[in-house]
Amino acid sequence: MKLSKEQISNGIWILAIILILFTPIGFHLRVLTGKLFSGNAGVIAEDKRETLENYHWNLVDLDGNQLNFENTRGKVVLVNFWATWCPPCVAELPSMDRLHDSYKNKVIFAFVANDDKEKVQSFLAKREFELPVYFEASRTPDLFVSRSIPATFILDKSGAIVVREIGAAHWDSEETREMLDQLLAE
Repeated sequence: MKLSKEQISNGIWILAIILILFTPIGFHLRVLTGKLFSGNAGVIAEDKRETLENYHWNLVDLDGNQLNFENTRGKVVLVNFWATWCPPCVAELPSMDRLHDSYKNKVIFAFVANDDKEKVQSFLAKREFELPVYFEASRTPDLFVSRSIPATFILDKSGAIVVREIGAAHWDSEETREMLDQLLAE
């Protein structure tokens, strides 16, 4: 039986779709796409910002140390919800890592993983990221709840959410750095 050009073309498309959906090749392609199409995070207009009132949130780091979120009150904080299996999360982490390297002594970073601890440790080691990763030990404050990841929130010193970015973004941009510098100066 001889195949027509249309049948061959359809077979190639089906194979490509299977590769994208069900193999590591597809995962890496989605990560690359996320890197190419992520923009800068947007700042929320001052009159539209919500303020975090409930700091009653406990996190546990990879070593089992507790972080009582109450201890971040009065500081500039970046909270990022992510997972190793999430292509947009993986796409934005290199820029998050660079931002963390620049601001780790000035801004409180909390990378909250929605994943298995061993997978997270392996992922971070493989990519040589030194991010402060946490797991939730109590209920997330309502203002941080998102139906999708990555979800990133930047709070100013008064607890106002200055950035609420759902989806991948380019985090070590000049705009983000200027915004963080401004928040730190307040």
